[in-house]
Amino acid sequence: MNKLREDAVNQARPATQAVRGGYRHTAEMEHSEALFMTSSYVFDSAADAAATFSGDQEGNVYSRYTNPTVQAFEARLALLEGGEACAATSSGMAAIFSVCMAFLKSGDHLISSRSIFGSTNVVFNRYLERFGVTTTYVDPKDVSAWQAAIQPNTRLMFLETPSNPLSEVTDLEAVSAIAREANALLVVDNCFCTPALQRPLEQGADIVIHSATKFIDGQGRALGGAVVGREEQINEIVGFLRSAGPSMSPFNAWIFLKGLETLDLRMKQHCANAQALAEWLEQQPAVTKVHYLGLPSHPQHDLAKRQQSGFGGVLSFVVKGGQEAAWSVIDATRILSITANLGDTKTTITHPYTTTHGRVDEATKETAGIVPGLIRIAVGLEDVEDMKDDLARGLNALS
Repeated sequence: MNKLREDAVNQARPATQAVRGGYRHTAEMEHSEALFMTSSYVFDSAADAAATFSGDQEGNVYSRYTNPTVQAFEARLALLEGGEACAATSSGMAAIFSVCMAFLKSGDHLISSRSIFGSTNVVFNRYLERFGVTTTYVDPKDVSAWQAAIQPNTRLMFLETPSNPLSEVTDLEAVSAIAREANALLVVDNCFCTPALQRPLEQGADIVIHSATKFIDGQGRALGGAVVGREEQINEIVGFLRSAGPSMSPFNAWIFLKGLETLDLRMKQHCANAQALAEWLEQQPAVTKVHYLGLPSHPQHDLAKRQQSGFGGVLSFVVKGGQEAAWSVIDATRILSITANLGDTKTTITHPYTTTHGRVDEATKETAGIVPGLIRIAVGLEDVEDMKDDLARGLNALS
């Protein structure tokens, strides 16, 4: 891509940037992005190698932290999120852990939403605690709780918005103001929305995290993660990746580049299907509660409308009869995939109490609203009427 074309793409709208952003053609002038499957690179001379290793001149050193395909993915995602730079990782959890390793040390304090992915909770409680990092959990919806949790050693504030699996929303502008006053970094997991629906950096966040495994890929093919923010922050992440190695593979980066090309279209359809399914679920006698931001009954519907351009493709609902009833609804499906992954073209269904949050202690689950009768659905791109028919098999048996 020459400079004129690059400038035009950078100034284009997000859907165009998702298709064309962040990539520079090789000398072969390929139309589809090239895949660089190499572990290392050769140099013209020993002096050339030394200058590249030291950073005195630009160039690729080793694919653990410099690879053209990975860099293209990083550039495109940074462009879509409105960030200066991006560091790609081997998974979403690797992205979260890399942020912790780059910015936290023994004696520091972390404030986290209590409504986070189960594995994130384990990292904070089991592993960060070993190194002397303490964590305070707060209600993500309660701005005053974030303020009250601030300590002199608070260095980082972490949240998902919307949260997994109850679709709770945090007021980003309000919480980011608290973080700035405390001189702490606000880190936002934007996995559920992606930049197609929400850009947290524009609302005050310092760092955005993604599990590219989810909607960015969109077809359940590959594992990957990413961290987006200011260049100085991302350089700290890259330093950790260079030494510790939780890096994204070139092949996976190539898959994610292709996933980004259709992200805008897919997210619109995910939202439309989820909205229709949520409205139908609210009418089912066996369902006591539906958690979906697109429903006016959701207590944070208006805040989500302000922060997001769409309500997302993930919903959850509670059925009468607890775990036994929830399992029976899940087991009665014939089309939906029983798996904990999300963001796929194929609709998935899972029981958070015993899967995604199965390692979380009972008290924490209860506080976070992860009840035995809760079912989570990541709504895919099938015909929504077929989704309704599939769920009706189990729901009708409970009525």
